[in-house]
Amino acid sequence: MTDKISEQASCRAPRASVAKKGRRVARRREQQRSIDTRRMILEAALAEFAEKGFEGASTRGIGARAGLQHPLITYHFRTKEILWRAVATHFHTEIQRLWDQHIPRDPDLPALDRVREEFRTFLRFTLQHPHFHQFMLNENRPDSPRLAWLAKHILGRNIRRVLPQIQAAQKAGDLPAGEPVLIHYMLIGMTSVLSSLAPEIRTFSSISPDDSSVVERYWELIESFIFRRQGAFRADAPATAPDGLTK
Repeated sequence: MTDKISEQASCRAPRASVAKKGRRVARRREQQRSIDTRRMILEAALAEFAEKGFEGASTRGIGARAGLQHPLITYHFRTKEILWRAVATHFHTEIQRLWDQHIPRDPDLPALDRVREEFRTFLRFTLQHPHFHQFMLNENRPDSPRLAWLAKHILGRNIRRVLPQIQAAQKAGDLPAGEPVLIHYMLIGMTSVLSSLAPEIRTFSSISPDDSSVVERYWELIESFIFRRQGAFRADAPATAPDGLTK
């Protein structure tokens, strides 16, 4: 009798283990579906807010873009304001993640190399998310009620990361003198133009701004204008003639 009970218990144990594993797998799949759904919503919302502005955008329009029912949008994001903040947070966090991924943590890495790689990474990011620049421009109005939130919770973090690096590169003579914050925004403009003005560029040329060879050539132009050889902007650096020869 004891042997029979032991045999039954040993049979139940594997079945319980299999059932438990099955529940874990089902939970992981459900979690992944939720993550994928949120990502789809955020991508669709970025485009909706960029094209229509906050006031013109709607959660129903976002649902239509994402191919999802409206109740699913409000299930994940209760209000349009919450969704807008989630979009801003998500895509700026992605920029930070890419910076951390592509830029070595080596403390001896020159500041110029950090600034160069940050904006090269940002250029690639804007091409992958062509609505991002317009999304940000929509809030760059003095009366935007969301600009103060952006500055406090997101933009300040980026500024605090990049400005000291620009200042260090200037001190080393590797970037031109001038207000570091203006250099920061100048570089944002330069690295956003292929995505923000892509239709206009196509209209007046045979250039496809998202072509990888075009992107590389455009980056080489930025290199030649801004990220010249190290020490090129020191006060005692020799001037360079247009043909590349020193005067």
